[in-house]
Amino acid sequence: MNNHTAVLTPSRGSALTPRQVVFRTRGNGHGSITRLVSPSDLGELIKPFVFLDHAVVVPTGKPMFGMHPHSGIATLTTVLSGGISYADTTGKTGELPAGGLEWMKAGNGVWHDGNVLPGEAVRLFQLWVALPPAQENSPAESQYVPPGRVQQDGPVRVILGRHGSAVSEIRAPENINYFHVQLDAGETWRYLPPAGHNVSWLAIDKGRLSASETIEAGQFALFEEAAGAPIEVYAEEATSFVFGSAAKHPYPLVLGHYSVHTNADALAQGEAEIRRIGRELAAHRRGSAARNA
Repeated sequence: MNNHTAVLTPSRGSALTPRQVVFRTRGNGHGSITRLVSPSDLGELIKPFVFLDHAVVVPTGKPMFGMHPHSGIATLTTVLSGGISYADTTGKTGELPAGGLEWMKAGNGVWHDGNVLPGEAVRLFQLWVALPPAQENSPAESQYVPPGRVQQDGPVRVILGRHGSAVSEIRAPENINYFHVQLDAGETWRYLPPAGHNVSWLAIDKGRLSASETIEAGQFALFEEAAGAPIEVYAEEATSFVFGSAAKHPYPLVLGHYSVHTNADALAQGEAEIRRIGRELAAHRRGSAARNA
């Protein structure tokens, strides 16, 4: 299925009946990047998760994304293999190897950039998380988490939130869990979302899973909204996937080109700050060019 039509229905089973898959998609490819979720389609169903890209990028020396802005959201890049460099207008620069995390809470406005490091091809997921009103126009804040600081509980690396004894150090909004899960062939993973987590989904980087139906590499799968019901998946082969669960974001998604806010005034404020930062970046580039002439 490659369209973006889905209806989430309440569970008709008992609290112990696993949630059913209600929709699968391979998204839309754009070169080395596959867009699995956008704010204007599936993002409305799974908010606060409003955007998801899966990328497999071979190093070429060219920019991966280029310097670009955001406001009203947080972006979260999970590096599965290879490595990336980063820079942002909070003043941070550096490199992240495989297993590292980049959390950019854009808030009122930020610009950032990322490039592929030489060597192994980069495999990553980039997620956008919608921010609540108290944070959507707050100062930008970035966190870069090296692999050794990402806590793990069994097969689960905790990117946001918690699982068992493992807790993420990322300062994300409450009631959001986001994991990187790796299963060997023949293993089963059963997860009971916290109370109130009615949104749940997964996306496979490599491998194949069986839930209420088969989910293959490159696919995004959406589970039914079913309070109190678990998720259960079986690995038909060695499988690496990301998984999200959350309490649904109760606010509208008001969209700009690179921004998602809860209302038009907040969007206008964020876009004004983006333009201001953009003017400063342009002036800095002109100054650098003049000095080097």
